[in-house]
Amino acid sequence: MKKPELLAPAGNMEKLRIAVHYGADAVYLGGKNYGLRNMADNFTPAEMAQGVAYAHARGVKVYLTINSYPDNSDIAPIYRYLEELAEIPFDAYIAADPGVIQMIGEVSPGRPIHLSTQANTTNWQSALFWQRQGIARINLAREMPLEGIREVKERVGVELEAFVHGAMCISYSGRCLLSSVMAGRGANRGECAHPCRWSYSLVEETRPGEYFPVIEDEGGTFIFNSKDLCLLPFIPELVGSGVDALKIEGRMKGINYVASVVRVYREALDRYCDDPAGYRCREEWLAELCKISHRGYTTGFLLGPPRDLDLELHSRYIRSHDFVGVVEATHPGGAAVVAVRNRIEAGDELEFIGRGMAVQRHLLERMTDEEGTPLRMAHPNSRIILTLPFPVERYDIIRREK
Repeated sequence: MKKPELLAPAGNMEKLRIAVHYGADAVYLGGKNYGLRNMADNFTPAEMAQGVAYAHARGVKVYLTINSYPDNSDIAPIYRYLEELAEIPFDAYIAADPGVIQMIGEVSPGRPIHLSTQANTTNWQSALFWQRQGIARINLAREMPLEGIREVKERVGVELEAFVHGAMCISYSGRCLLSSVMAGRGANRGECAHPCRWSYSLVEETRPGEYFPVIEDEGGTFIFNSKDLCLLPFIPELVGSGVDALKIEGRMKGINYVASVVRVYREALDRYCDDPAGYRCREEWLAELCKISHRGYTTGFLLGPPRDLDLELHSRYIRSHDFVGVVEATHPGGAAVVAVRNRIEAGDELEFIGRGMAVQRHLLERMTDEEGTPLRMAHPNSRIILTLPFPVERYDIIRREK
């Protein structure tokens, strides 16, 4: 049985290190332009080189996203951008536009190219076309059902990648114009304002100023807000389909999200591939995914077209725990340097999240600043020293139940 690659988002250098720490086989990242997550921190060319070196030293691959849809004015700058990055040893580029794919081939011949989900590959004939263009891997459209994935794998020799977790776009494979019209930010150029998540009401023409809530009844709803994708219970089916990579969405998400999702899918994937006959999807894995910020979960299109896209009635995120810090360094004797991201107080019961599914709980009775001064409360963007009765590692995250 071939174990698929677990591919994680890296919105900046810290997220890259977190993804590597918690078990990603590969990460994908973007530069300051020409990707579809321009509002993430992203990487400068120097940071890209540093990130690739860091990941490669730990046996992890790195893919660069250049998957926006450029217009004529972008062609020359993209060409220069590709030339600037040509010496960085990325394992592949992720692109969608045929013109960009052609430019990559001209500037970096032999560089593997992965076709972005933005290219809307929904059938084997399309996959075969892209295989003939030299594409090394196709990230299939989210609209592909499981049986469709299987058939594509049977008919083509190119590698296949499927999204398994993260935000779902209400538009077809992400090609939406709402953001451009309503906020002046082009979704297909990496600047989506997510107007599908905004709260909407109806106004009747003859009664201006009177707002009526949009509600769902037995006839359905017109709210745009999709739940998040979660295919954890279908790891056996996905592995059995022959896909070569399972992709997690979320370059805009925080390190708590990256750590929690990567470690759960890493555990599930390893356990299934090591012992398919004895495998079961554990309730604690699903519970872990519910502790992070999400909009409720759906299986998307995997089991066939959903009747209502599993729409949410609000745009609020759901989470049961707050992310409060990350271990930056450890010292002999159990001392840990913690970068505080949310207020921490003496008396808090903290959870330390390690690699695998390790969780250590600690009732915080004492903490100090870096000079050793005792503290009752630590504020965001500060550093504290904790002495713990159990070992932790650099990049372990810390959370607290809400």
